[in-house]
Amino acid sequence: MTQADLLVELGTEELPPNSLMTLANAFTDEVVAQLAVAELTHGEVKTFATPRRLAFLIKDVQSKQQDKTLERRGPAVKAAFDADGNPTKAATGFAQSVGLTVEELSREETDKGAWLMAKVQQEGKTLHDLLPDFLQQAINKLPIPKRMRWGDSKVQFVRPVHWLLVLFGDEVIPLSILELDASQHSRGHRFHSSSPVIVESPESYESQLNDAYVIADFAKRRDLIRSQVEAAGQEAGGEAVINEALLDEVTALVEWPVPLVGQFDESFLRVPQEAIITAMQEHQRYFPVVDAKGDLLNAFITISNIDSSNKELVIYGNEKVIRPRLADAAFFFDNDKATTLLDHAKRLEQLVFQEQLGTVADKCQRISQLAGYITELLGGKVELAQQAGRLCKADLVTEMVNEFDTMQGVMGYYLAQQEGLESDVAIALKEHYLPRFSGDGLPSNRTGQAVALADKIDTLVGIFGIGQTPTGDRDPYALRRATLGILRIIIEKSLGLDLDDLVQKSVSLYGDLVAEDTKEQVLHFIQGRYRAFYQDQGISTPVILSVLAVNPSSPLDFHQRVHAVAKFQQQEAAQSLAEANKRVANILAKNAEDIPEEVEGDLLEEEAEQVLAGAIVAAYEETSVKLDQYDYAGALTVLAELNTPVNDFFEQVMVMAENQALRKNRLALLAFLRDLFLQVADISELS
Repeated sequence: MTQADLLVELGTEELPPNSLMTLANAFTDEVVAQLAVAELTHGEVKTFATPRRLAFLIKDVQSKQQDKTLERRGPAVKAAFDADGNPTKAATGFAQSVGLTVEELSREETDKGAWLMAKVQQEGKTLHDLLPDFLQQAINKLPIPKRMRWGDSKVQFVRPVHWLLVLFGDEVIPLSILELDASQHSRGHRFHSSSPVIVESPESYESQLNDAYVIADFAKRRDLIRSQVEAAGQEAGGEAVINEALLDEVTALVEWPVPLVGQFDESFLRVPQEAIITAMQEHQRYFPVVDAKGDLLNAFITISNIDSSNKELVIYGNEKVIRPRLADAAFFFDNDKATTLLDHAKRLEQLVFQEQLGTVADKCQRISQLAGYITELLGGKVELAQQAGRLCKADLVTEMVNEFDTMQGVMGYYLAQQEGLESDVAIALKEHYLPRFSGDGLPSNRTGQAVALADKIDTLVGIFGIGQTPTGDRDPYALRRATLGILRIIIEKSLGLDLDDLVQKSVSLYGDLVAEDTKEQVLHFIQGRYRAFYQDQGISTPVILSVLAVNPSSPLDFHQRVHAVAKFQQQEAAQSLAEANKRVANILAKNAEDIPEEVEGDLLEEEAEQVLAGAIVAAYEETSVKLDQYDYAGALTVLAELNTPVNDFFEQVMVMAENQALRKNRLALLAFLRDLFLQVADISELS
């Protein structure tokens, strides 16, 4: 069976940069999937993507399917022949359907009787036959939200299409897709290569396009741009700030990257650098440059798709374009500075947080009180937390934030600095939104941590309190993210806070605006997030469930228990004790009404139960000190020593003795054993 490399390239108008690689990978993956379904073997797969093309190269593709012998079952023999042994219509019809005579059919004996069988030779199809459907399916399945038509064509695609290259080895596979006939013609750079590129073979594709000023490999182009930007940053006297998403977008916009360094007026550096960076990155797709301290320089790097002979003119054009953006930012900043944060905050009375829950000003008052309460528990400066809470949303009504939404919190920080507010307050205004996404940073000081927790808890309580709980994928108030943020702040900053207490305090601040069962709903929701939180850290589900079963209300306490149980799970005695705990739990559940509160020493007749009782008493004494110090790992190490006496007890003692007094006393002993473990976790979940 022969093999050859398969190259397909679809040429288009400039594709949407943010979906370029999604489209390219989907195009390739669907064709590869169809090859697998058709049982055509192949080697390495490589995807190419530029603004004007989606392409792939699949090495060593099998040119033709293997021939197959197929077996098809027909009617039962008793239905295939009449009493005289002549074929019935069922037999002749089946034979005709498979292209055979009745005499050429075989028989198969089964436990349900005999059946007519046909063995049919199926000749394998060639790649030439199969590829048109493969490509059509791949194009039909591309994740294109809205397909467009152009001119009088009936073809629909994400952008107008212009050429189709299909090579199998050095041979063009004749086919038509999107009203394009396949050829071996590609095109180079729109401005630097006017002649068609006649691709000699799949193997020469990359190098020939490179000669035509096109770097077809997205990853290579991305790496080149990164190195160009880094070098240009050094040329500008600093270090380029490379945002990975921006790097992807720029890579999707150019085929032949050329770095250019531009400058802007130094007077704009008085504007918060976050706003300037946003203007450069989001609006112009420029890479900012900072000095060794991380302070912004009045320089930027742009990647051109043209290697112009007059680069100075191109740079001037880019400098001219960025100037109005920066002028707007400076105007907004100067205007906002003319008003105090407190006056900005008063305007929050006109901004609705949620129709049933009042304004953002109302929310800030609740945040202020709750943040003060949290700070008091942590031994911090209550008045600073309360002030930060009152002002934390004040910058939402500034012109700067209205223009640059990424400046939420950041603008508050700069205004607080200008007014000479305490640095803790200024930092809290900037950081109380943290963490905004998985892996994001956390508030760095106690004031910011308190305000961040208060903000997130207030939102949770309010939204749950009016019955707008998340459902499925719908979570408009990002309550899942807020909850994970609460857990991260408390755990990673080692805050000894009780969520039962904090949620109750938040509920009280809302008064009659929230339902009576709000606290229970919120705490239940938070408990549900523990599972995802720890699974992401590689903690097994049984370990998480074992701690959830005892329901500690402090996230830090929960964290310590989880890691202690995870460590305990690795011990040799863990599985045996887990199974014993499960057995104990089942016994106690079935006999809940017969369990006394105390164990009678005089009724401990068997040596094994006496030994276990002594071991339990000793373990209570030894673990109490460790539990007071939250040393759950140490406590479980002590409890692991109960493995032998517990096993001996079950082997030698009849718990459900006929003597009622003995039976109840033994149940009481098991209840004490169960309670001893439940001080840490329900390890029966590990079995």
